[in-house]
Amino acid sequence: MQDFILTAEILDKARTAIESSLIQAGVRTALLIDGAGNILSNCGQDSQEIDAISLAALAAANLGATSQIAKLIGEEDFSLLFHKGKNGNIHFGRIGEELILITIFGEEVSLGLVRCRVAELTNTILQIFEG
Repeated sequence: MQDFILTAEILDKARTAIESSLIQAGVRTALLIDGAGNILSNCGQDSQEIDAISLAALAAANLGATSQIAKLIGEEDFSLLFHKGKNGNIHFGRIGEELILITIFGEEVSLGLVRCRVAELTNTILQIFEG
């Protein structure tokens, strides 16, 4: 992804796309961050209850570390990570080279649905930021 200028319009379009694709499908929280861990969008029912700043920083570091692990085993990168818990699950997906989408969801939403919606949303968000 080339350099881009963030405007309120771009961020609003991204938030609307995330809400209509993921939050309305039952995902609890979705954060769009950049590779440095800066939050671009934070939406969903749990968005105010989560320490989003810490989550974003740790997610960016996690994907950075995972990228290096991928290189050690001969992969270029891993495009997504998934962690399953007792009460919640978290999915990290790369969007282009600079963006990361963090999705938090419970057992009422399937991983398959999240993966499909994130795949669809990836193209939409790339178009928003590049267009």
